[in-house]
Amino acid sequence: MNILQVVILVFVVLEILNILVLYTSPTMKEGNGVGMFKKIHEIDPEGETFQLIKYLTNWVANAKVIFAALAITIVIFGSETAQMHAAFALIFSTLMFYFTMYPILKKVDEEGRLMKRGYSKTLAYTILAFILTFIAGLIIYFL
Repeated sequence: MNILQVVILVFVVLEILNILVLYTSPTMKEGNGVGMFKKIHEIDPEGETFQLIKYLTNWVANAKVIFAALAITIVIFGSETAQMHAAFALIFSTLMFYFTMYPILKKVDEEGRLMKRGYSKTLAYTILAFILTFIAGLIIYFL
């Protein structure tokens, strides 16, 4: 097993844990569940808004399943070249967090609408760790 396979599999394991949270306990405050948002705890679980949130949360989880399944397929059946390109693709797709989600999460955090103050920074550092791990894996691979 090469370094790229290891790095991709570690990422996949963490994604699978997040998928399980999103499917089984979306209002959980850990594991990147939507329970980190204070507002979710004020919504009627049988109401229309909660059902929309649950639908969108499952949609995200389903997209993550596709993502994880493709990564596992690349690790098992892909050539080293495919694995290298997958690592670059995972860096790019993970980096999208900073352009699409982080500004929103940071604003909500600054407004005090999250269960834990500073969660936006914690998540930003976690995502950065993923990106740096992929970069380190690629550097080791090229050496």
